[in-house]
Amino acid sequence: MLWDIDQTLVDLRGMGAAWYTAALAEVAGVELRALPNFGGRTERAISADILTSHGVEPTEENVRKLWLALIAVSESHAPTLSSNGRALPGAKDALNAFARHGGVVQTLVTGNLPEISVHKLTAFDLHEHVDFEIGGYGSLSAHRPDLVPAAVGQASAKHGTDFVPESVVVIGDTPDDVRAALDNGAVAVAVATGQFSAEELADAGAHTVLGDLSDLAAVRAAVLGEAN
Repeated sequence: MLWDIDQTLVDLRGMGAAWYTAALAEVAGVELRALPNFGGRTERAISADILTSHGVEPTEENVRKLWLALIAVSESHAPTLSSNGRALPGAKDALNAFARHGGVVQTLVTGNLPEISVHKLTAFDLHEHVDFEIGGYGSLSAHRPDLVPAAVGQASAKHGTDFVPESVVVIGDTPDDVRAALDNGAVAVAVATGQFSAEELADAGAHTVLGDLSDLAAVRAAVLGEAN
């Protein structure tokens, strides 16, 4: 299982803008004037857009300097994240339920950087059953579908199992999450807990669209193909 984080497991809207404001000021000495759309995009894509739109060349060196600043800001805010956001309905119960299901490996396909992923999930006690070592993260590529085979390949190597595409489930809240699954032959489960409606997620091709993760029986049916 490949989980997205933002607006799938947690709601921390507003944090991204605040963190980029601080990071850009530190790295480039300029004030953040505009933000690209974050939904479903990777940190590599977002960072390059922000640097370019503020007159900074998005070289690998500059991108990585921005990431280091973002990680530091995220770490400084980690103790207060739970006060400034929330775990989304059913998130913890779903993670716990699949941890008890033999053969299920839970990791991430997220636009976030690895370190920030840990900060966000730990703040809401959602980290226990997630294998952060084998996730597909936003530092890898500006193209979200690239993150899926990266995570699957690492999981296969670690567990000595060939996870065929149809055994892989991607859970997210944006059409980009859905496309990342479909482009790799995986199952796309969408939750309408972000900025996209259930209709938009269905139109993107999601195999199942859920209002949120609160109906555990429905989540299990979508992921495991069990009768609801």
